[in-house]
Amino acid sequence: MTLQQRIEEMLLGGPRRYTRIEVTEKSGVPAERARELWHSLGFAAVPDDAKVFTDSDLTALRTANELVQAGITDPSQVTSSARMLGQHMSRLAESQVELLRGILLANPELATDERQLIRFIERIVPDLEHLQTFAWRRHLAAYAGRALVATDADVAAHQQVVGFADMVGFTSFTRRSSEAELVSVVDRFDAVTAEVVAENHGRIVKMIGDEVLFVADTPTGGAEIALTLLERAESDDELPLLRAGLAYGRVLSRFGDIYGSVVNLASRLTSIARPGSVLIDRELTSALAESPHFVIRHRRPVAVRGYARLRAAVLRRAHDDAELLHIPLEPDDLPSR
Repeated sequence: MTLQQRIEEMLLGGPRRYTRIEVTEKSGVPAERARELWHSLGFAAVPDDAKVFTDSDLTALRTANELVQAGITDPSQVTSSARMLGQHMSRLAESQVELLRGILLANPELATDERQLIRFIERIVPDLEHLQTFAWRRHLAAYAGRALVATDADVAAHQQVVGFADMVGFTSFTRRSSEAELVSVVDRFDAVTAEVVAENHGRIVKMIGDEVLFVADTPTGGAEIALTLLERAESDDELPLLRAGLAYGRVLSRFGDIYGSVVNLASRLTSIARPGSVLIDRELTSALAESPHFVIRHRRPVAVRGYARLRAAVLRRAHDDAELLHIPLEPDDLPSR
């Protein structure tokens, strides 16, 4: 058995012993259904006679089938959940392998001694699994505590602030920077973003290269996240300036992602925001109009993809605006008060 096979067997919890046909027969799940779930998890098709499945695969397939038979969920929901798990776990696994590679590069004796390498993996994987379960349960408790006790009326009326923030000039930065410099900036951006969003009770939906997509349950929370992100970037020598766009309204949340016109609007606002500025839509403008903490300056409508006359406003902190009163307004900035 090769080293790769030993590592795979250890991680999979046992040897690959079943073909696709055998695992479907033993689980009682139709072959087409099993193939659909396998693809949803992000794995490629395998030949019918290839022994690639383990006892853990069989158990997982049986569990999914039992949930459907018990009426707890339906096949389409299982498929969607499998797709979501596959996408997130794939990214998590890739990042963890990079972490392990870094450890091996720093400790070459582990990489050159198979016994030490196997013992190292046997030691570290349960710890990673424990931390994953811990983080999952904490997040599950946080969301379940709010969502499972909410009434139908609360859910129907639920609105959120959707925000994007991206690094200005990142494309040109990648052309002139080394891989190490690029990794440093991305890691710094991720760290600052995670801290700011968490401190203001928001949620990161996803990181998209040089951009973050986040949501907040309140207009003030969304505004604070965007403004604080820009302030932190401006004071951080490692980071380029940021720009941000915020929109407020009904959002469809599904399997960890968000959809709807509010998301599209926030993206468009970000694309036309100047470096170091936050643009907001009309709904958020109305929601923040009476807040003494912010000043809103309307901009003339502009045409962007999907919007012939996009109305936007620049969001600033009240004390920042007072300090800038002696500076002439930009041509398209119209004071609202």
